[in-house]
Amino acid sequence: MPQTIRRAVIPAAGLGSRLLPLTKATPKEMLPVGDRPVIEHTVRELIASGITDITIVVSGGKGLIQDHFRPNPALVAQLREVGKDGYADAVEEVGELSRAGHITYLDQHGPYGNGTPVLNAARNFGDEPMLVLWPDDVFVAEVPRAQQLIRAYEATNCPVLALMPMDSADAPRYGVPVVKEDLDGGLLRITGLVEKPEPAEAPSAYAAIGGYVITPGIIDELREQTNRWYEHRTGEVYLTDAINAYAGSRAVYGQVIQGRWYDTGNPLAYLTAQFAAALADPAYGPHLRRLAQELGTPSGSDGGAAGGADAAGA
Repeated sequence: MPQTIRRAVIPAAGLGSRLLPLTKATPKEMLPVGDRPVIEHTVRELIASGITDITIVVSGGKGLIQDHFRPNPALVAQLREVGKDGYADAVEEVGELSRAGHITYLDQHGPYGNGTPVLNAARNFGDEPMLVLWPDDVFVAEVPRAQQLIRAYEATNCPVLALMPMDSADAPRYGVPVVKEDLDGGLLRITGLVEKPEPAEAPSAYAAIGGYVITPGIIDELREQTNRWYEHRTGEVYLTDAINAYAGSRAVYGQVIQGRWYDTGNPLAYLTAQFAAALADPAYGPHLRRLAQELGTPSGSDGGAAGGADAAGA
């Protein structure tokens, strides 16, 4: 019977270079999507999926992440003293996430590459399977993405990758799985990933996105990669390379995630995620739809002038 997944890793040590200069002083994980920073969406998803131990792997300059989740009783008391109980409740609730998820922090060390933070965290996990979710993804789904991955693991007792359908033209942007068998319900047996293939060479119509169930065998592959890196000091340590090595002789699965995925790793994707979150908000959505219509009115018309006045007044 598969072990219960209760641990998760959030690698949050990246520079956010594609969002510079916005991320020069503010970690990309702390940029807001809706009324909360993007990493909070990931933490809430994990807690809602039954995860009780979350390790956030950080690097220098990421202290704002810890500050955000750290309980702040003094601020809560100050807000209550002036009658701002709603704000006090919100601050208190965010601090409670740290306890509910038993959030701990780990400084990243080792070779460059997204496999390194996973290996760093795994040293404290023994032989337990774990979830790995990136902190710059937001999923909107009836069943959290993390829970969908856990269910796939419980059905297979094997590593699982999160997948989404893709247009073939987008293949050069993603790792594309080689599908061996379709087991229905979105569960696919895969034999590896082809990184950023040309559309005509894509082995399937799915993209591997931010989400994994990692088992000890893949950690062993990451450890082998890292040892080779220290011998030769070339290249990077990638999680997908470890998954491919593992899949060469053992079973790996992909789960097609039901829901809407928003990436926030580049300016357009970030603006799209922020705009979608704002439109979904019952308080802000109607106003923003009206504003979009008004701003879209051809310049020089009466509607355009009215829209400008309304936007300035808002």
